[in-house]
Amino acid sequence: GLSEGNIFAGELFEDQLFLNRPAPGWNQYRTPIEGYYQCGSGTHPGGCVTGAPGWLAAQQVLNDRGEMLSPQSEKV
Repeated sequence: GLSEGNIFAGELFEDQLFLNRPAPGWNQYRTPIEGYYQCGSGTHPGGCVTGAPGWLAAQQVLNDRGEMLSPQSEKV
């Protein structure tokens, strides 16, 4: 297993939070390489088991392609 791991992919320092996560200028899941995106515990909003980084990155990819997510059904 993972020994002494960190669910946030590193320490949460002030200069790496919010719009600076994982690095200044990379907070919208894009990278300097066109069409290459990032997601995971090292991206906003961070680790834990929420799935939020992946969902938000998918939204960004669709937005960049001029598409939108389908409305979620209210039926569960």
